[in-house]
Amino acid sequence: MHLINFKELSGGELNRLVNLGIEVKANPEKYFETLRGKSAALIFQKTSTRTRVSFEVAMTQLGGHALFIDWRTTNFALADIGDEIKYLSRNVDCIMARLLYNADLIRMAAASQVPVINGCDEKYHPSQALADLITIKEKKGKLEGTKLVYIGVHNNVTNSLIECCTKTGIKLTTVTPIFNEAARDEELLSKAKKTGLWESTIEVKKAVAEADFVYTDTWIDMEFFTDKKFAVEKEKRIKLMMPYQVNSRLLEDSDAYIMHDMPIHRGYEISGEVIENPKALIYEQAKNRLYSAKAILLKLMGI
Repeated sequence: MHLINFKELSGGELNRLVNLGIEVKANPEKYFETLRGKSAALIFQKTSTRTRVSFEVAMTQLGGHALFIDWRTTNFALADIGDEIKYLSRNVDCIMARLLYNADLIRMAAASQVPVINGCDEKYHPSQALADLITIKEKKGKLEGTKLVYIGVHNNVTNSLIECCTKTGIKLTTVTPIFNEAARDEELLSKAKKTGLWESTIEVKKAVAEADFVYTDTWIDMEFFTDKKFAVEKEKRIKLMMPYQVNSRLLEDSDAYIMHDMPIHRGYEISGEVIENPKALIYEQAKNRLYSAKAILLKLMGI
């Protein structure tokens, strides 16, 4: 079994993954040697902090070994992906890959003899969304019936949240004036609409007032934020998105918890005072990436 997105998982399976993450967090000592003798290859084509830290630490704390592979300094940058994965998967028990293109992850999964985990691509970010659900359940004690509002650019995280929420009974409202076309998945969106649990709006103030959780994300992918070739698009997005910044004025009629998947661009998608607000769950949410990673590794390695 691979985890490229959540399309092959039922709502029950997703709930069990969430519960496993919470269980591992509460009782870490029970799982210290669970993956003893197992190795996971972690392939990075994109920059990373939380994905690398969470999966490396997860493997260590579960008793296994994580092997970091930099795309740019290995033959992944030169050779056929399928050939390299056929070799690599004969030496490790699991592969996590954080890549630029979903199509390359699909090729990896097709060639691999072991489970492949999507550590983020342009369409999906499943390990992040699982951490988000863990965070929501910790705070509310449930998933079904909670109300989550996502404000920002429709991107890979948005897609994975839509999948997760509509399968676990969370009412999700997205406020996304910009749609990142690279993330578009019409099949996913069509199925989500039919559930009645996902809606899209531009009435941000009304959406926030009714929310249990307000979630935002960077308007510009990190690899493009300082790229001069992306400067015009960056300024265009900032101008269009500033009215949707998560700040104290937007939240004045809301008692919602605040979420952000990090990295943060302070003063852009979220203001500094909201980051430090007692209702902000941002750092605990980021910490839960570790337990998301552990749950995924345990499930895919058949534990």
